[in-house]
Amino acid sequence: MRSLLLVFVVLVLLSYVPPVRSGLGAYLRKVLVSCWLTKGLCKRSCGAREEFHIFCDHARLCCINKKDLPLLGAQ
Repeated sequence: MRSLLLVFVVLVLLSYVPPVRSGLGAYLRKVLVSCWLTKGLCKRSCGAREEFHIFCDHARLCCINKKDLPLLGAQ
């Protein structure tokens, strides 16, 4: 009975996951919401210094900094 209680306590403690704001999770989030060779980010609307380039999905835009946009047309 005592070992069963110990196992239960250990499982409860292991199931608790504290919130994390950095580390590998932040890196994976950046890769998963990035677009255009990881130079842009998928957002609902682009900021003042960003420009829309392509769609990420039906609701989000790929917002890229103006200096990272590809050149269009001949020079």
